[in-house]
Amino acid sequence: MRRHAGFTLVELIIVIILLGIVATISVQFVALSTSGAIDVGARQQRALQGVVISEQITRELRGAFPLSVRTSGSCIEWIPIAAGTSYTELTKGPDFDRISVAPLSNVPAIGGIRAVVYGYGTPVSSLYGDSDPGPVSSEISAMDNGSSPAVITLSESHRFSRQSPEKRLFIVSEPVSLCQSGRFLYRYSGYARDPSQPAPPIDGISEVMAANLQGNVDFQFTPATFRRAAVVQFTFTLEDRQGDETTTVSQEVQIRNVP
Repeated sequence: MRRHAGFTLVELIIVIILLGIVATISVQFVALSTSGAIDVGARQQRALQGVVISEQITRELRGAFPLSVRTSGSCIEWIPIAAGTSYTELTKGPDFDRISVAPLSNVPAIGGIRAVVYGYGTPVSSLYGDSDPGPVSSEISAMDNGSSPAVITLSESHRFSRQSPEKRLFIVSEPVSLCQSGRFLYRYSGYARDPSQPAPPIDGISEVMAANLQGNVDFQFTPATFRRAAVVQFTFTLEDRQGDETTTVSQEVQIRNVP
């Protein structure tokens, strides 16, 4: 009688078990590879986000009037420089509304800009006030940059409290603040000047600069001196939206100091 070759039930069960093991290992390998790729992508995205945020803050701070920077908790405030020049004659009577300066290479747009002659030893809060005499003028209403010397016309009379050792005059715009609120870092502008540093929420225009923050943003400020520039150090931590990983960014910004 002829016998037929085939697989026994035990052999079939063994094959099925082996195939199951191979399939499980393959699935786990693919899952782990996919998870690893996602984690790497998330780290790269947080790192890129940190670089972009840090660069935005750095670029803005480098354009700050160095003696105007002030910090309070997770907030930093400064007055941006729109232009700079040297004056030949400050305001004088009877109107006290004109300043003679060297022609500007970059003429800022009229609107919300002021002239600053800052003497060392003057309180920082005076840069945010409207005192007369004081280091900050009333708003500039017109600029004749074609004449020699150029003439800056103020909207109201003003007398400067001090002079610059190098006759430096700065044109500045309205104050800007960066403040943390919860997990977000906001940029505030277009609000009223105040001798006391405002705390969030601040009236005016607010823009989100960073999200998914963990902990508090730390701003540290070292004032300028005759021998070195002002320095701002800031640190913030970004948290992964879907995990527990974090990325911490620290940056130091030097703000050139010109008396």
